[in-house]
Amino acid sequence: MRENKDPTKIKKNQNTVMVVDDDESHRTMLSVLIGNWGYKVFEACDGSVAINLVKSQPFDLILMDIRMIEVSGIEALEQIKDYNPSIPVIIMTAYSSVNSAVSALKKGAYDYLTKPLDFDNLKISMERAMEHIFLKKENKILKEVIGKHFNTDNIIYRSHKMIKLFETVSQVASSEATILITGESGTGKELIAGSIHFNSHRKNGPFVKINCAAITETLLESELFGHEKGAFTGADRQKDGKFLQANTGTIFLDEVSEMSQTMQVKLLRVLQEREVIRVGGDKNIKIDVRVIAATNKNLLELISKGLFRHDLYYRLNVISLELPPLRERREDIPILTKHFLEIFSSKNMKKIKGITPSAMDYLIKYDWHGNVRELMNVIERAVVLSSSEYLDNNDFYIRSNNEKEESDNDIITLDEVEKNAIIKTLELTKGNKSETSRNLGITRKTLHTKLKKYGII
Repeated sequence: MRENKDPTKIKKNQNTVMVVDDDESHRTMLSVLIGNWGYKVFEACDGSVAINLVKSQPFDLILMDIRMIEVSGIEALEQIKDYNPSIPVIIMTAYSSVNSAVSALKKGAYDYLTKPLDFDNLKISMERAMEHIFLKKENKILKEVIGKHFNTDNIIYRSHKMIKLFETVSQVASSEATILITGESGTGKELIAGSIHFNSHRKNGPFVKINCAAITETLLESELFGHEKGAFTGADRQKDGKFLQANTGTIFLDEVSEMSQTMQVKLLRVLQEREVIRVGGDKNIKIDVRVIAATNKNLLELISKGLFRHDLYYRLNVISLELPPLRERREDIPILTKHFLEIFSSKNMKKIKGITPSAMDYLIKYDWHGNVRELMNVIERAVVLSSSEYLDNNDFYIRSNNEKEESDNDIITLDEVEKNAIIKTLELTKGNKSETSRNLGITRKTLHTKLKKYGII
C-alpha cells in the first residue's frame, strides 16, 4: 500500500480513491494522474491488500484491475461488496476479458473500463460514481428530514379522538399489517401514512406515494407495476413501477377507491402473490413492500353498488384507521391555528403576534368542510393580506355555515379573496382610496386598476 502524499494535492474533505493493480508502473501512473484531478489516492498491489485496506479505513471509490496473481479483481469485488456494498468499484480489464467485466457488473461493480484506458472516460466514470455517492448521502439526509416531519411528535393535536388514534398508530407501526386509512379530504391521511412508515422497521427503506385518482387507467398500471421497453408507444426504456421503487419500504396508495375494476383485480393479485409483472413483460418479480391505502369514500357503500371488490377491501382493511373531521375535534383548532400562524408569518416576513379572542371563537365554531387543509389555507390568506398585528374576524374570508356551499372544500379563488379585501378595506376607510391603497400595501394606480377589474367602480 502506498499513499499519494503530495501535500499540494490533498484537500480538506477530499474524496479518497484506492487504485488496485499488480502492474506497478501502471498503478503509479494512475495514482499520479488521479491525484492531479484532486483525489486523495491510495495504492494496493493485489486484491487481498485491497480487502484488508477497506476493512481498516473508508474509501469513496475503488479502481481495480480484474487480473491479479493472488486474489483477482472479481474475488476482491465480492468480498469488498460483502463488507461494504456502498463502495463503488470500477473494474479495469483488457479487451479479451470483457466477459469477465460483465460478470463483475452483475456482482455489483459500478462500471468497467478497457485497457489501455481512455483517461477522459475514466474521469467521467469516476465523477459519475462520486455524484452517485453524493446523491445517496443527500437522500439519506432527506429521509432523516422527512422522518422528523412525519414524526408523531410533530403532528399537532390535543383532542381525545386524535390521542386515541395515535395510540393505535404507535401500536400498528411496528407491524407488517396492511392498513386502510379513511377520512374526509384534508384530514391528513398522508401524514398518518408517513408517520406509520417512519416509525416502523422499514423507515430506512423508501416511502413511495401515488394518488390513484390523479392518473388515467391506461397509465396507472404502468405507474404501479412498471413497463418493458416497447410495451407501448413512448416506452423507450424499461421502467420500474411504484411497487418496485418501494421495495423494502412502504407504498401509500391514496384514493384507492378511484381504481377501475380491472385495476382492482391486478392490485388484488399483487397483494396476494407479493409479486408484480411489468406491462409488456412475462416475468414475475418478487417484492417486499408494506401497503398503506387511503380513501375519502365509504368502501362498504361502493361494494354494495358493485363499484369496489369485497375481496380487495378485506385485503386492504387488515387494520383500519379513521381520521375524524376537524369539526369533530374542535379543541385542536386553536393549536393548529397558532402553528399555521407561526409558519406563514415567518414565511411571509409578517409581524403578526396572534389572533383576537372573537376571531378564534369564529374559527372554532366554523364547520371546516375542507378540514385541516382548509384551515391552513384560510390562515395563510389572512396572514398575507392582513396589515394588523392581530388577526380579527374581518381577516378571514370563509363562508358562514348557513351559506350554500359551492365546493366540497369551501375554497374560494385568490381573485375573490383580493376583491373581498378591497371591498372591506374601502368600507373601513369610508371610501378613501389613498388610505385604502396604503392599508393594502399597493399604489393608488394599482388600486384603481383592480377596482376596474372587479367592477367595483
